[in-house]
Amino acid sequence: MRMESDTCDELDLQLVSALEVDGRASFSRIAAVLGVSDQTIARRFRRLRAEGGLRVVAQRDPERLGQDQWMLRLRCAPDSAQTIAAALARRPDTAWIGLASGGTEVICMSRPRSPGDHDELLLGKLPRTPSVVEIRAHQLLHRFFGGPKGWIDGFRALSAQQAAALAPELPAPTGPARIDPEDEPLVAALERDGRATYPELQRATGRSESAVKRRLAALRASGAVFIDTEYDSTIFGYPVHAILWVTAAPGALHSVGEALAAHEEVAFASAVAGSANIVLTAVAQDTPGLYGYISGRLGALEGVQHVETAPFLRRVKQLTYPRALR
Repeated sequence: MRMESDTCDELDLQLVSALEVDGRASFSRIAAVLGVSDQTIARRFRRLRAEGGLRVVAQRDPERLGQDQWMLRLRCAPDSAQTIAAALARRPDTAWIGLASGGTEVICMSRPRSPGDHDELLLGKLPRTPSVVEIRAHQLLHRFFGGPKGWIDGFRALSAQQAAALAPELPAPTGPARIDPEDEPLVAALERDGRATYPELQRATGRSESAVKRRLAALRASGAVFIDTEYDSTIFGYPVHAILWVTAAPGALHSVGEALAAHEEVAFASAVAGSANIVLTAVAQDTPGLYGYISGRLGALEGVQHVETAPFLRRVKQLTYPRALR
């Protein structure tokens, strides 16, 4: 991959890459690895936050926690998609929402905390919404790419030595991934700001700073929680996004998914239940680039039988918080 941007340079790319290695790494640690001053890193971070939507947040990993995830496709009556998307964005059990297909379709990632949450949304609220014309729900079955793995890694902005120097030092996991009820205030604080300081986390949880440090390290080590970065890929010269619904031959499902995970255009890929059996998010520099990917690397994969493309019009919610509708 190559970066073509009028607003960001190689150091910006290295900074975001460093945050994807460890979103809680201090500015001084990042600066030392990248060979610049602390002040430079702090200044770049503030600018990327203001101009590129850069945000560091904690995410629960439903796959590691054994929780269901669903991708919802809602076909809406004209002029209603934005209202429906905004309402979904306010729900705590949605993690990602986009408008696609010219603004007539809402695509939503739902992570219900309980079967009741899932039933309430799919069997209650959405069917009773008159402007929702069609609901298609695809359960995510197996993640090929995404979650703790970031798309920006494809730029190879960091050397192996730099990445190793930034990798967090975590204890060996001592049990299965889980989030206990007493962990909820800690996780909630990190979902708001993944770089919250330990004193801030201490105040949010009422636990000692040492207890907060130990529990956060254990949550990260088990994979129950990971620290993720959000940003607008447009700042790096990749403004085009699309959801691709891929149908692969059943016997080729896993091999196709593994191959897609290695494609630099892919920001997320998962096996799903439904008429298509793989969903992926593709990122491109322009529309010809998206076409070239679909007709080239993707279309040439053995076992791919059909591809449906839904270009994004706008992201409404990414990770844990809504974006302003513009």
